Amino acid sequence: MSDTSAAQTPKERRRSGGFLGGFANRRLRWRHSMRIVGLALLAALLGIRAWDPAPVETLRLKTLDTYQVLHPRAVTAQPVTIVDIDERSLAEFGQWPWPRTTLAALTKRIFDAGAVAVGFDIVFAEPDRLSPNRYVHGQPGLDAAAKEALMRAPDNDAVFAEALAAYPTVLGRFPRSRNEAGVSVDLPGTSIASLGADPKPHLAKFAGAVANIPILERNAAGVGMLVPTQDSDNIIRRVPSLLRVGESVQPTLALEILRVATGQKTFVVRANEAGVAAISIAGNDIPTDREGRLWVHYAPDHASSLYVPAVEVMAGRTDLTGRLVIVGTSAAGLRDIVATPIRRAMPGVEVHAQLLESILSGSHLERPYDALGAELVAFLLIGLAIVYLIPRNGAWRTLAVGGLMCTVLVVAVSYLYAERQLLFDLSYPLLASLVLFATLAFMNYIREQSDRRQIRAAFSRYLAPAVVNRLSDNPAELRLGGEMRNMTLLFSDVQGFTGIAENYDAVGLTRLVNAILTPITNEILRTGGTVDKYMGDAVMAFWNAPVDDPDHAKNACRAALAIQQSKAALNEALRREADAEGRGFNPVNFGVGVNTGECCVGNMGSDLRFDYSVLGDAVNLASRLEGQTRTYGVGIVVGDETRTLADGFAFLELDTIRVKGKTVPVRIFALLGEEELARSPAFAKLEDAHERMLAVYRRKDWNAVSAAAQEAADTAKETGLALAALYGMYEARISEFAAAPPPEDWDGVYVATTKG
Repeated sequence: MSDTSAAQTPKERRRSGGFLGGFANRRLRWRHSMRIVGLALLAALLGIRAWDPAPVETLRLKTLDTYQVLHPRAVTAQPVTIVDIDERSLAEFGQWPWPRTTLAALTKRIFDAGAVAVGFDIVFAEPDRLSPNRYVHGQPGLDAAAKEALMRAPDNDAVFAEALAAYPTVLGRFPRSRNEAGVSVDLPGTSIASLGADPKPHLAKFAGAVANIPILERNAAGVGMLVPTQDSDNIIRRVPSLLRVGESVQPTLALEILRVATGQKTFVVRANEAGVAAISIAGNDIPTDREGRLWVHYAPDHASSLYVPAVEVMAGRTDLTGRLVIVGTSAAGLRDIVATPIRRAMPGVEVHAQLLESILSGSHLERPYDALGAELVAFLLIGLAIVYLIPRNGAWRTLAVGGLMCTVLVVAVSYLYAERQLLFDLSYPLLASLVLFATLAFMNYIREQSDRRQIRAAFSRYLAPAVVNRLSDNPAELRLGGEMRNMTLLFSDVQGFTGIAENYDAVGLTRLVNAILTPITNEILRTGGTVDKYMGDAVMAFWNAPVDDPDHAKNACRAALAIQQSKAALNEALRREADAEGRGFNPVNFGVGVNTGECCVGNMGSDLRFDYSVLGDAVNLASRLEGQTRTYGVGIVVGDETRTLADGFAFLELDTIRVKGKTVPVRIFALLGEEELARSPAFAKLEDAHERMLAVYRRKDWNAVSAAAQEAADTAKETGLALAALYGMYEARISEFAAAPPPEDWDGVYVATTKG
């Protein structure tokens, strides 16, 4: 049997049937189920990311915001300035809107200070109501002379238009999604040169725009769109580089300022079937997303170097040499305040300025075309690792491996952002991996709880409670199928049970057997043993399986001694019962055999009927040793290896015998007590006397054996040990040898002719 079991593969052993085989099969099926669920959930999570619902998009955008919060664009010297219509300037020049003549003067002052180009983050959609010719119509009480003088005065819009025409200036327009009052639909577009596919189908499309009055637009060098598009959470992260208004293509304000300042006529757009890739102006190749939007790489607040109050410019106290100027407002009352990733309240004009700065510094944020694919692959790899590892190795090892993979992902994404300004989403791969891990970990927990219940139910009747607890807490310690182990076996039997049973009817006999087996079983379980089987009044047990027990020999010896000690209380209870029932009483006496050796332990039987049992030569010898307790008149007989492993107990060597059915002789010992007895002087004296008896016995000095046996028997009485039957057996044996001497080559081995 041991050869066959050793030749089996682990899978074959797991399939060997019974509870343990079934337990293994259930675990295997559960693993398959977990992996199927894991793969299904993995596919669903991949599908959700491809679908990209609003919550997933918002989470991704918040994650990308975190990159800018942690690593914003470095503030470097760039030729961008905001001429700010702030609270101080409003206090100086009056409430908004200012007369266009004031704006004309401001424009002149800006260029007198050395500016290269100026753009207005303002739309002048209506004529100036403060122009003299318009003022007349609002003042019916004016006299004729005053009216005539005002009508001859220059028109404010004409004055502003003249200033716009004199310098490289850019006005703004507001795009609108619907045609409504004040929305122009037929607007001249900008010139674009396409490299690759036509970009128009991919650009954001608007029905029209709120434009400036014609006199102003005709005199400005360019017009740009004021469309810093907000995402679903009202945060401005991306600004369209180009957009479609009606049938024309319009640039955004920042790019139009750059075009006018560099004297370019055309924007160069690179596009393919997937969308827009980049836009080039004045040698700056600016990456965009598929819709032609630019990710704004924000720098931290640097208002002291970026903003100049309009009142300071008008006073001539500002140097704007070589600078690109955007005129806008930070005054809270004008309601041009927006939210950005780095600040929850930023003047809208600064978005254009920050975009210009990031373009000029070459610090472009880019979300690559294949970012989604890379993120899905990263999640797929982590997810597959989780799906494979959790059913096999449990949550903690999987967490370590998954944590390592996630750490590598975080480091890689952080490096790509910090060094190359590439935007990859960490949130979804990490969160989806966590969802997958938590789901499978919970399923694993459910499986482990089920395993523990099954193990407790299966083993609680024939394993020690401590062993059951260890198995239920650590199911992996359960070795399924057959395996070779060094084990200690115990056989216990009631001597003369047939005679005892004659005093009982069937019901009483059942009660008697239960009364006998209960204390024996309790002692076996108390010392960590496993009850293999009951055979009438006999018990077979073993130690060191299914969980490891490094002290298996000592624990088996302790159980054997406890079994012998339990018979006094048992016999007293049986005697009282016999007296009460008026029947005869025969005391119960146990014979116990203990042996240690290599055995095959595991699930033995068939798919329908099984035992968790043990096979091997050491098992057979343990059974034979139990039988020899009758021959040698001692309660416990143990084998040589048990005696070696349980060193310290009180042993006396009984003999070297060749048991029935065996050809190799074995040394056998009587187990008489634990360490305390072994260390006593009386037992040491007994050992000396006993060893002298064995020595003369093996020299075939029969006369000396008789005297030595008597001396040893007397010494045993002094220790309180009942060994008279043992020494009586030796005297009977030497009497036989005296009559029929053994052969000359006799080696001292006694051949047992019966099993016991």
